[in-house]
Amino acid sequence: MTDQAPRPEGNIPGKPTAASRTTLSHIMTGNDTNLLGTVHGGVIMKLVDDAAGAVAGRHSGGPAVTASMDEMVFLEPVRVGDLVHVRAQVNWTGRSSMEVGVRVMAERWNESTPAQQVGSAYLVFAAVDADGKPRPVPHVIPETGRDKRRYQEAQIRRTHRLARRRAIKELREKRIADGIED
Repeated sequence: MTDQAPRPEGNIPGKPTAASRTTLSHIMTGNDTNLLGTVHGGVIMKLVDDAAGAVAGRHSGGPAVTASMDEMVFLEPVRVGDLVHVRAQVNWTGRSSMEVGVRVMAERWNESTPAQQVGSAYLVFAAVDADGKPRPVPHVIPETGRDKRRYQEAQIRRTHRLARRRAIKELREKRIADGIED
């Protein structure tokens, strides 16, 4: 199995995973809390989207927009005073799309204990030109064994996304053909 299929655009050189990998850190304050007194999941999701967007823009060399978010998982609550580190990297690339994997870590701002993983997500970004039309992206070059595993897992997630989309479309078309209105 190759790491990346040949591209018709061929003139865009690939980029290694490390070229766009980034970490965004933020200390959580009282403004970030929900009604339970922990950090609101939406605040974490915004940090995830921000870090993933930075990675997608860096990898593609220009604007990229969020197309979907898969598997946002919250493993532990985040508290006021936690220093949150959102680590993101490109896992897989298509012609104009990229899957970005994100790991969310948290540590107490005033303690020397190691950060623990509190969440993870996978997002798909589309690179766009000035008119908002899709534009080609460099293929990602997985460097380590972990990067190669993430690339393969991303291909599985893509296959499942496309199959789910196709199944829903077929179901809707069948309902229309059967005269069933929503």
